[in-house]
Amino acid sequence: MAYEDILYAVDGGVAVITLNRPEALNAWRAQMEREVRAAMRAAADDDTVRVIVLTGAGRGFCAGADMKGLQSTVSAAQDGGAAPAPAARSAPAPFDPASRDDFKRQYSYFPAVPKPIIAAINGACAGLGLVMALYADMRFASDGAKFTTAFARRGLIAEHGISWLLPRLVGMAHAADLLYSARTILAPEALSMGLVSRVIPHQAFQDEVMAYARMLASDTSPRSMREMKREIWNAQFQDLGEAIDAANADMAGSFVSEDFKEGVAHFVEKRRAAFSGR
Repeated sequence: MAYEDILYAVDGGVAVITLNRPEALNAWRAQMEREVRAAMRAAADDDTVRVIVLTGAGRGFCAGADMKGLQSTVSAAQDGGAAPAPAARSAPAPFDPASRDDFKRQYSYFPAVPKPIIAAINGACAGLGLVMALYADMRFASDGAKFTTAFARRGLIAEHGISWLLPRLVGMAHAADLLYSARTILAPEALSMGLVSRVIPHQAFQDEVMAYARMLASDTSPRSMREMKREIWNAQFQDLGEAIDAANADMAGSFVSEDFKEGVAHFVEKRRAAFSGR
């Protein structure tokens, strides 16, 4: 597929999706939304891909929704019209029809992608860009990255599930602070809050992110990562007993999988693993 707003490449078992509107700090628009979803589908369906990295070109990760789109919404309201409510917009088909209903919404499908997604936040990350980063499984930040929720300074609300995502990562008080104030925070504060799990010097950022992603792709079982991803996202809606029961039900399949056999064999034989993902 030819892309206009993103770049897509596969390197050593890692699919890299790069938001590619650097002149606009990779501001999010409908074209980019469609292309990111298509690239996630391509990565999910490619057996050579085991890990996905989402990053941005140039100085930004994603500066949020394209302001031209927001200006159109304002103009429509001033003309007596109204922007369509989110539920009224045509939603894409579910990424995985078997996933929870929670993961079938317009922006909440990353948890339904059956491979780990690392948000490699190379620069400015704001508004909808921050929401998309929060739906990733992990967030690594360049030491030059900046973050803001932005919504309160646009007269908006906590959009697209950020009111659910953010408190789970940083706690209620930090979430309220970041949402109410929409202040900009730098990478060290984001790390101290738990908003990101790693801060990396900018000069080494791409290399270190890719080294970690390739480690996952080469040294760990794709089947294990796929099952664990489903388990940890589903567990956000379960109590402890339900999570234990779900894991116990999954255990039988793991014991008869090819990756379990290979996991034991490569350890005993003291060699690199050769997991098949089955």
